[in-house]
Amino acid sequence: MHSSFRKVYRSVVLLVVIVIVFLSNMTLAQPIETVSSDSLAIEHEKLLRGEVLVVLSDLPDGVTGVEGHIYIAAPPKKVWEVITDYDNHKKFVPNILDSGLISDNGSEKVMFEKGKSGILFFKKTVNIKMKVWGEAPKRLYFQQITGDFTVYHGEWILEDYPQGAGTFLTYKAAVKPSFFAPRFAVKNIQKHDCPSMMSAMKKQAETSLLPELKKE
Repeated sequence: MHSSFRKVYRSVVLLVVIVIVFLSNMTLAQPIETVSSDSLAIEHEKLLRGEVLVVLSDLPDGVTGVEGHIYIAAPPKKVWEVITDYDNHKKFVPNILDSGLISDNGSEKVMFEKGKSGILFFKKTVNIKMKVWGEAPKRLYFQQITGDFTVYHGEWILEDYPQGAGTFLTYKAAVKPSFFAPRFAVKNIQKHDCPSMMSAMKKQAETSLLPELKKE
């Protein structure tokens, strides 16, 4: 009896998610362009026009691959400062409810984030504790230590653009939640959350650069 109830419950949840995803796709307001990985090398012009490029992929074992690209009119050093400002992510990154640095041994840091994820009525609060390390200001790796994901790891890549004194920022992640969520729902959530997060990093880096430019 309990087994039959669980099957019915999962079927109902799946049906609700399908309806939510369908409705959210009809009402998408933010312009997002999905491109293949092979074409990203020639997409700088679109990025310079302010577009956010997102690539979603199906990886083995139910893992979702996410790759986002954005141009930021600030040097890599400033963008790096924003990405690694863990104590303040909650102040400028959408859906981050709390965040902070836990420890720092010089070569590796441990930070936490509490956020809300989902679309429309399909919402869930997620917690994650991650280790982060890398080579400033070029590449930053992150990997979950504990949290609400079976798989959560990736990297930020900062590419200097001397012609515009800016940065081409790339975000790559492999994601698989530990809670029940169909892959297409995870992809749809990432299609919303990835550009929103990257746009927040762009705004914060460019805004924080203004006082420095006024001094020059």
